[in-house]
Amino acid sequence: MLRNSLLVAGVIAATTTIASAHDEEALMNAPAGDPYVKVSDVLPLPEFIPGLGTLFVDPATLPAGPFLAYDHDGLLSATIYMTPLEELQNGVSYDGLDIGSHTVSSTDIYFNAGHPGVEKPHAHVVLFHDEKAKERLAK
Repeated sequence: MLRNSLLVAGVIAATTTIASAHDEEALMNAPAGDPYVKVSDVLPLPEFIPGLGTLFVDPATLPAGPFLAYDHDGLLSATIYMTPLEELQNGVSYDGLDIGSHTVSSTDIYFNAGHPGVEKPHAHVVLFHDEKAKERLAK
């Protein structure tokens, strides 16, 4: 368990310090635009997932993401990574992952047993972009 926690902590450190350059302003409101696709348009998932919001992802970045999470008003609220535990345990690194916004007010990390799009057990690493983001994505 400690090893998994350390691996996930390493993912957070890498993603918050080595973000690729992108047009952050263009991502602030949904839809995210090319190359991002709305996850619910390509996978059997609801359009709005309580706790995560309306998700957009660049298919080329799967499984890790970033998944851009928008609230009901289309405001970018979080950047989410879905990192398969098996890959992390086998030494896979996810370097240079984009961030939807460089403003991060808090981070949640939790286990997910798998779902359409990322079927294997994985960690959700959620970077919230403002203090009210978690609340807006909750319902």
